[in-house]
Amino acid sequence: MTTIVNAEVLLGETQPQKPRRRRAQKPLAWIAEHIVLVALAVLFLAPVLFVFLTSVMTTNQTLTATILPNPWTWANYLDAFQKVPLLRWFGNSAFYAVGSTVLMLLSSIPAAYVLSRIRFRGASIIFVAIIVAMLLPPQVTAVPVYVMWSKLGLTGSLLPLILPNALGDAFSIFLLRQFFLTIPKEYSDAARIDGNGEWGVLVRVILPMAKPGIAATAIFMFFASWNDYYGPLLYTSENPQRWPVAYGLATFRSIHGTNWGLTMAITMLVLVPVVVIFFFAQKVFVEGITLTGVKG
Repeated sequence: MTTIVNAEVLLGETQPQKPRRRRAQKPLAWIAEHIVLVALAVLFLAPVLFVFLTSVMTTNQTLTATILPNPWTWANYLDAFQKVPLLRWFGNSAFYAVGSTVLMLLSSIPAAYVLSRIRFRGASIIFVAIIVAMLLPPQVTAVPVYVMWSKLGLTGSLLPLILPNALGDAFSIFLLRQFFLTIPKEYSDAARIDGNGEWGVLVRVILPMAKPGIAATAIFMFFASWNDYYGPLLYTSENPQRWPVAYGLATFRSIHGTNWGLTMAITMLVLVPVVVIFFFAQKVFVEGITLTGVKG
């Protein structure tokens, strides 16, 4: 009898410990299963952490063996707004990125719809031409295009970089076409039976169902315009009033290369809009990238 009681007591003491052990093992099991992803996350976050720590260091601490700032120099972020026209750079980049994205969507969505939904002679040739345009380096056409904009008197501004998107973007058309192909044609046929024309099918059927693909394409264009350095170098280098953040930061670094704390502080401020936009749009962005390209 005493043995049975002792056994029950021992079981009662040991049983509650199993869930605790399981809870303790869960984080370790998760890390073991995702060790590659954890390593990649650390690999990608390490440069950002380095930039942040350098941005709050004094000039004597930067590029030394010091890892943690001592003291933490938050004044670098205040100096960033005082020593450079950072707000003007942000405004120029926003004008460039938003204008390019809007014009790209207005022109590329109808083109992608036609290539994915309407059969006509020469469609395959046009699609091949779009692929070729994707592979063509911009430096090949830089000289004649620059001469054209120079004769129009638009050099020194961001308009030569924004207005071409009104004629469509090759990569955006390709990406949107691939996404439109994933939408079943039965929806389009049903809309036509209800009396909708091609514009009605596009606006009432395709666009609502293609929001992830459109969002992914818009984010690609926005980020490419925000981070563009080569285009502003060609067209706005002689006019500091139209410098975007990418070109302005590169110019500041070439002049004040020894002040790494201030340079890294400006770099962190430039990263903030991009990180915030991607944080709020990551779900629809990942969904658009995942579904794009399912059909050829």
